[in-house]
Parts: sequence; structure tokens; C-alpha cells
Amino acid sequence: MALRTWLETSTKSRLGLFHVLGDNKICLARTDYTLPPPNKVKQMKFHFTWFHERFRVLPADANEETVHIYARAYIMILLSSQLFGDKNANRVHLRWLSYLASMDKLGKYSWGSAALAWLYRFLCRTINRNIVNLAGPLQLLQFSTLRPSGFDVFGFPLASRCATYLPTTNVGEQRVVSARLSLDRLRDCDFLWEPYSALDVAAIVHPEILVVEHSRLWRAVTCLIYFAPIEWHQVHRVVPQFGGVQHLSQLALNIDWLHAKDSRGGDRWFSSYYQEGHLHWNNRLYSVIQVDRVADPGPLVEYLD
Repeated sequence: MALRTWLETSTKSRLGLFHVLGDNKICLARTDYTLPPPNKVKQMKFHFTWFHERFRVLPADANEETVHIYARAYIMILLSSQLFGDKNANRVHLRWLSYLASMDKLGKYSWGSAALAWLYRFLCRTINRNIVNLAGPLQLLQFSTLRPSGFDVFGFPLASRCATYLPTTNVGEQRVVSARLSLDRLRDCDFLWEPYSALDVAAIVHPEILVVEHSRLWRAVTCLIYFAPIEWHQVHRVVPQFGGVQHLSQLALNIDWLHAKDSRGGDRWFSSYYQEGHLHWNNRLYSVIQVDRVADPGPLVEYLD
């Protein structure tokens, strides 16, 4: 039976898939689907094979609404497999439903930035020597701009270029020493405290971003949430970027602990499990810092000491 899924807040559906916080009724999506059997559901995900078979062929007599339903299903498959895939790569996550509710708004999201952030998240995880698998939009790693310098020599066979590109450990150590020496020699006058004030940067920034309404978000000490992962926006630690003086700040948050949080682990609905982070975001307008611009921004002497 085809059903239209409407979720009530603070309740769970008959499949036990959802738990949404709030006092109002929330429609996560206007999409019709046949409920899968229990063995095709795990946590908040549908098995890819069932989902693909359900929306594989568009009916010949499909009306406009049905076309939109199948389009949403296809986009969900792309999001769960190509852009924001996990190591399983065989399930379709339901978290995308809320973003597909409006086809008009769908193209206004910055999907490219989100995909890069998703890839960087998994790349950070692979720093741990115990991590052996890598997920995310790995096709982005094939871009020529990301290849190592000196790896652009072509010959036949193509694999032969690997024989000529054999960087030694000594070269790497020399680069590290050189980079550290350059950092040690930096003086106050060598820093560009307000990078967004540079003309070449201002030329490519959309003017709408510079309006006062959006500047409040720049100056908000809050958290940026991607479902489960949480990144803290600690602008109070980089006040010179806004033309102010950097005072002594509080101790930094445990970033390693925050980076360890992701959507894995049981059937928890993370907007409830990490409710504190969501409350910080909802109250972001109350955490906007005031920056008094000065002619010579930079840190105080006490800060440098």
C-alpha cells in the first residue's frame, strides 16, 4: 500500500524509524512509498536493493506528482551513494527526506560544499592508523588539482610515471623543516588579519554575504551541525579577522572528542541524542559577539605571552 509519510513530533512511526523534537507537526517529506519489510530496514536506513527496485521504472501513465516522487527517490539514491555515502554503500538514509520536501528549494542548497565537508570528515578519520576503510565522494580525489606536484609526467605505459616519482623521506623532512622555519620568522606585519578585506577575495565574494543580516552569523559563537557531526564556530578566538583586538579567551573545546561523533551507533535519532548542540544553534542570535573595529587589529601582548 502506498502511504504518504507525515511525522508527528516526539513520536515514532510504525517502523520505529523516526524521532523528531519540537511542539509543532513536521512534514519531513511529501513522498509516497510502499513500506518495506522489516528485514529491509536497519536503523534509519532502507536497503539499497529494495529502494532501487521500488523506484526503478517510472509508470508510463505517471502524472506530474508521481514524477516528482520518483525524482525525489532518485535524488535520495544519489545523495546516499555518490555524495554522502558511508562504508556500507548499500543503504538509503532517511535524513534526506526533509530536504526533498520542496523541489524549488532543493537547488538552493550548497551541495558541493557539503560534499567536500563530508569527504574531509572521512579523510580526518583515516589519520587514525586503525582505520582501514574510506568512504565519501572519493571521485573528488581524482581531480588533477589534488595530485602531488611533479606527478604530471605522461609516458607509455602510464604506470611508468610512478617509477620516476619516488619522493624520498629526506625530501619530506626538509619541507617540514623549511615550513617551520618560515612560520618562526613571521612577524606581526606579515599577517593579513582581515583576509576578506583583500581586493582579490572581495571580488569573488557574493555581495549578499556582506550584508549586516548575514554578518550576525559570522560573529555567532555556536555549533554547525551536519545531522550527527558537530563543528564549533569559535569566532571569539579569531577576532582580528573582524578588525578587532584578540583578548584572552577561554580554553579551547576538545575538538578531538567532537570529531569522534558521527551518525554511527545504534538506532539513536541524533537531534535528540545531541540536543545540547541543537539548542546552541537555535539560540545562535544570543551568542553574537560584538567587535570594536580598530585601526591596527591583532592580539594583545598578554595573548601573545
